[in-house]
Amino acid sequence: MRLTHGLHRGLQQYPDRPATIDGERVRTWRESADRVARLAGGLRWLRLSPGDRVAILALNSDAYHECQLAVAWAGAVFVPVNTRWSVPEIAFALRDSGAVMLLVDDSFAPSVAALRAAGACPETVLYAGPGPAPAGLMPLDALIAGTQRMQDADRGDGELAAIYYTGGTTGRPKGVMLSHASLASSALTSVASGAYVQPGARYLHAAPMFHSADASGWVAVNALGGTHVFVPRFSPAAVAAAIARHRVTDTIMVPAMVRMLVDSPDAVGADLSSLQRLIYGGSPIAGAVLRRAMERLPGTAFIQAYAMTEMSPVMTLLVPADHHVERLRGSGGRAVPYVDIRIADEFGRDVTAGTTGEILARGGGQMLGYWNQPGETQAVLDDGWLHTGDSGYLSDDGYLFVVDRIKDMIITGGENVYSAEVEDALAAHPAVAACAVIGVPDADWGERVHAVVVLASGASASPDELRAHVKTLIAAYKAPRSVEFAESLPLSGAGKVLKRQLRERSRTT
Repeated sequence: MRLTHGLHRGLQQYPDRPATIDGERVRTWRESADRVARLAGGLRWLRLSPGDRVAILALNSDAYHECQLAVAWAGAVFVPVNTRWSVPEIAFALRDSGAVMLLVDDSFAPSVAALRAAGACPETVLYAGPGPAPAGLMPLDALIAGTQRMQDADRGDGELAAIYYTGGTTGRPKGVMLSHASLASSALTSVASGAYVQPGARYLHAAPMFHSADASGWVAVNALGGTHVFVPRFSPAAVAAAIARHRVTDTIMVPAMVRMLVDSPDAVGADLSSLQRLIYGGSPIAGAVLRRAMERLPGTAFIQAYAMTEMSPVMTLLVPADHHVERLRGSGGRAVPYVDIRIADEFGRDVTAGTTGEILARGGGQMLGYWNQPGETQAVLDDGWLHTGDSGYLSDDGYLFVVDRIKDMIITGGENVYSAEVEDALAAHPAVAACAVIGVPDADWGERVHAVVVLASGASASPDELRAHVKTLIAAYKAPRSVEFAESLPLSGAGKVLKRQLRERSRTT
């Protein structure tokens, strides 16, 4: 399996079919294959070697799509960077991955100076923008136009294809290493379920392309010869307009996006009847939101995915028919073909149906490990099984119900936020003596980041001041949406903060 296979298939079987639609620009599979082969040749001319890492810091676009394929065509590794990160977080990912090249668009070209000042920016920076390239950046289109096509390096199967960064339990992001085979396997096993992207789909990239969830749809569309439709970033108006104009059939969203789309006045008058499948996941969806969405989109099949980057990412799917069974709507569905799910106790022993334990998974989509973190890798991969850090149970008929997260992680609007890094940022404020960060239920975001803060003696600070401080250190979406002040934090006998007590207390206030 190799990620470039879809280009070869498209060139052979449907060269004049639209491959990408980005605004007014439409490119066929023939045109896309030519551009990818030329860009790969340009990257090699710039001395990119097989196995080198190329970071991508950009909004959704056909250039993003072409760059990922060109990097794979050249035998290298692409590293999608979270566009919501702060400059220090981006700098960490560039240093940690050892990226030798960086692709930016108009939105992030201004960040290059700060990254260079931090000593984290690769020497070669490619610019994917409509106008002249800023000084010191190489225009992508000029590189493509001025370079000969190269032969596909034909790297695939178990070789490293991509590094996706996700949050770390200690506040240090982890680079999840995904091979060609793991990305292809996960996408195709999801397709085999019958409740995923199908041949000929018009797939809208509404979720950010740095997310592994969107990558799953991207791989499936490439393999099945569909058409990629891009909006730079999610907005209800842009998504509704793209669906209506381009007759989009498939998309992937997090529940917060689903809520915003169906509740937005911008989408009320739009013709969304072409949308055949809406895949959602990343955080719990409120029952009321799901009901509104199903009423607003009566011709759309809803599919819920339980997924994580370490499995490339899909593990289970709740198929459309299950959405009409009340008891199943709170389930993550059943394992997709060629993925095994089991529930184990603290000693790794299987538990009976209905008994809560840790969710373990294995399958072709499993990661190779964490980049440069062998200890973290060993901690989650045991006897061929991935320890998800989530607790849940299986019903007698194999439906997975996720109960809680063992890992101290918050999922807000589909984004993973680890409390440790938020606590570290809060603790850096001189008025904070102690703090604890938890996730609390939120109708709009699934969960919101909530901080419980103990102020230093004689000190004062407002919630807005603390939020502003946190945003100077980490991404804005990780900052607490709510702040509670307390005299002390509940501690165990070992001095560990009892976050379960804080969560219980938050539910009663």
